[in-house]
Amino acid sequence: MSTDLVKRLLAGERRALARMISLVEARAVDVATVMSEIYPATGRAAILGFTGPPGAGKSTLVDKVTILLREREMTVGVLAIDPSSPFSGGALLGDRIRMHRHFGDDGVFIRSLGTRGSHGGLSRATRDAARLMDAAGFDVVIVETVGVGQTELDIMELARTTTVVLVPESGDVVQTMKAGLTEIADIFVVNKSDRQGSDAIFSRTRRDGRTGPRLRLEDSRPQNAGSQKHRRGRIGFGDRPPRQPHRAP
Repeated sequence: MSTDLVKRLLAGERRALARMISLVEARAVDVATVMSEIYPATGRAAILGFTGPPGAGKSTLVDKVTILLREREMTVGVLAIDPSSPFSGGALLGDRIRMHRHFGDDGVFIRSLGTRGSHGGLSRATRDAARLMDAAGFDVVIVETVGVGQTELDIMELARTTTVVLVPESGDVVQTMKAGLTEIADIFVVNKSDRQGSDAIFSRTRRDGRTGPRLRLEDSRPQNAGSQKHRRGRIGFGDRPPRQPHRAP
């Protein structure tokens, strides 16, 4: 069964992709064998990571980024890592609900995964699911983590570009998690910047000497973003992302 599913997945069939992600997440197939079979088709997608404290507006930002990428005719796979239900262990699907506008778009595939007790911000199946989306032919794979903390830095190892999303109330988070945030952030976004304290948190993202783009958003629109570099950053909204080299399975 897995061989047939892999063939259909590599042909771009969405149902086969959804089924294979479910099987891999449940470890109901030989994951190593599946990853070996799809490996020749991987390494093409640009993987973008979005992380930050709960309530920072990561899902809304991912929604807007998806719209921009689709306007440029790029196909997008979204892995939304949601908190797990304490009863079933499944994802609570909060992020998926907030991206409902894309449900009828064949160029967007959205999948929620539960953390299932993981303390790294990603579930154990996230890396495998990202590779499956890559093999299925998506131009961009977006991974949104459940939240950032001292141990929740796995996204840095998976994504090509990691965006840390903060809000004016994130001052304490930056102070306590500064080392981790500094290490993983390629782009800082201060969301909901119409709130009091946005200037302070925006300035704080400078103090570590990082030179990556920084962006302020108000209602998901750029505010005082500065140069074109700040607005477009390294995500590559204006151009199709270059293909990445093959990665080891």
